[in-house]
Amino acid sequence: MKKILFISTGGTFNKHYNPETGLIDIDQQASTLQEIAHKWRTKLNIITIIGKDSLDIDEDDRVLLLDAIRESEFRDIIIIHGTDTMDQSAKKIYAANIDKRIVFAGAMTPYRVDKVEATANIAMAYGFLQADIDNGVYISMNGVIGEFDKVIKNRETKRFESL
Repeated sequence: MKKILFISTGGTFNKHYNPETGLIDIDQQASTLQEIAHKWRTKLNIITIIGKDSLDIDEDDRVLLLDAIRESEFRDIIIIHGTDTMDQSAKKIYAANIDKRIVFAGAMTPYRVDKVEATANIAMAYGFLQADIDNGVYISMNGVIGEFDKVIKNRETKRFESL
């Protein structure tokens, strides 16, 4: 089995209710990924950076993400990212022309609300990276996986689609 790095940047995938504040927070500890790893009976290589809703991710955050990818010894990387600006971050990573296989995944609904959709998106990305695919930047969402510029979020249907 190939070694894969998970980079958690926040997004809806990691949102949870905070009973102390009454707010919906983004889990900074990647406990959702840890829970999935436990259920998969495996150990995932996980780092957490940024920790924001994707609407709040800016160019400085994308530079941090790019630096983490460049510094990583892993060739295969899954980035957990919010869906609203996933395409912008993917475009930034693609423009850097990095010799790695990178898949963006996330969730339209928080894992704590719907474990199936969130888990399916990363499971698909994980399986995709087990195949003999070319280096590049991909998006894995809602049963669709492909090059980042050929998978888009359709805001009307509230799902990702292939172009």
